Amino acid sequence: MDKDTVDVLVAGAGPTGLMLASELALRGVRVVVLERRAEPDSTIKAGGIGALASEALERRGLGPALDAEEAAAVEGMNAMKKSLGVRDGPPAGGIRRVGGHFAGLRLIDQTLQREPGRRMRGVQQQSLERILAEHAASLGVEVWREHTVESFDDTGERVKVEARSPGGSRQLEAAFLVGCDGGRSTVRKQAGFDFPGTAPTLTGHQALAEFDHPERLLPLGWRRTAVGMMSYGPTPGRVGLIEFDGPPADRETPVTAAEVERSLRRVSGADVRITALHSATRFTDNARQASSYRRGRVLLAGDAAHVHPPFGGQGLNVGLVDAVNLGWKLAATVQGRAPDGLLDTYTAECHPMAARALENTLAQIALMRPDPQTTAMRRIVADLMTTHPDVNRYFGELMSSVTLRYDLGDDDPLVGRFVADLELTIDGGATRLFSLMRDGRGLLVDGDGVAATQGAAWASRVRGVKAPGARSMLIRPDGCIAWAGRDGGLRPALERWFSAP
Repeated sequence: MDKDTVDVLVAGAGPTGLMLASELALRGVRVVVLERRAEPDSTIKAGGIGALASEALERRGLGPALDAEEAAAVEGMNAMKKSLGVRDGPPAGGIRRVGGHFAGLRLIDQTLQREPGRRMRGVQQQSLERILAEHAASLGVEVWREHTVESFDDTGERVKVEARSPGGSRQLEAAFLVGCDGGRSTVRKQAGFDFPGTAPTLTGHQALAEFDHPERLLPLGWRRTAVGMMSYGPTPGRVGLIEFDGPPADRETPVTAAEVERSLRRVSGADVRITALHSATRFTDNARQASSYRRGRVLLAGDAAHVHPPFGGQGLNVGLVDAVNLGWKLAATVQGRAPDGLLDTYTAECHPMAARALENTLAQIALMRPDPQTTAMRRIVADLMTTHPDVNRYFGELMSSVTLRYDLGDDDPLVGRFVADLELTIDGGATRLFSLMRDGRGLLVDGDGVAATQGAAWASRVRGVKAPGARSMLIRPDGCIAWAGRDGGLRPALERWFSAP
């Protein structure tokens, strides 16, 4: 029986777990990820990455990898359209960047948003997991596959974990244990977190398949039918189905081609057969959220902390924001340099964002049901979204979370928001703000020639740059603006988030 001691144990090597482990390793924390699967999960999941999650990855230098995956996805989309004879010319003025959907109602072109550069990316979750796995490995993160958390004991000083592995039982100790192990989280259940919410009422499927007559499933995109909801595309063979006839009898039973085909034929009304099923998942509309994301030395992130229907890849977006919010705070706590109460701000800041996602996904379900009352309400909402750009923009920003603002107790409208990738003038040349945050430190943008001098004592934790003409800002490692150019407020903000120098 082996015994290993690390700083942090992360249960789950999905996107949230890998991102959290990378954020910890970037700051010199020894972290081990325990993953029950022998290989990465290949089942079909989110088809895109939300704006805030995308920006979190870009701040760590992963923008080029995302660009490459998105370009490949666009090629696949175009090939699918060509094979089906679909014509979709570019809009006037440039490339269309669709903003997604709300309850299957199309949102406005992202180039028309108030901050068009802050957009979702068409990157499949499987591709994202590969990018994050490579990123984590480059930082020295150890991922122990075929390791399952069996039990643990929070002693108040450490967390003692018993894990099952192919070699037998393994004893581990860590300063903290973080459950990133999904909606059925073992960590959450064993730690005793409550998980209130709503019960499931429907059965949904996502699948990647081949069909004998794919043209019979047109048009591409979302549509509501007499039975439920269906989406087709945007990549070859991807189909989503929702039936409002109650939850599945057994969610644990493997999804078969026959099951997906029956649902496909019922919802679409098309005479079409599945000739090959490459991947399929089953989902419901239960929406639950832990009241707190921390109990002693055990924390939760991602789906372990909150679950909801999979509309718009919001779960992936919220989970990655959880990871970057928690990562730097947990690292500072482990290393004994966190100001009082820093770790408690994790729940205070991230819980409202997830609650908002739960609320809007439940609202979407209410607009999808195939009954006359829903039809009447849906027509009104669709009309508002079509005729009033501000209404459509509201729904777009609700889904993307780009208007998210943490309550940091400052009435400046910038404080608490996530910073965009601004262009700064440094030493006479143009520099992108995100490129200055790859090392995981905070960033102090000095636009008046004074701020950087005041922040010099925090240089090991906060990078200072002089950028004439820019708004002076203190930006936390997770991209949140903690102070914005107010006389006398910089030092308190530095001490609040990065402790005394």
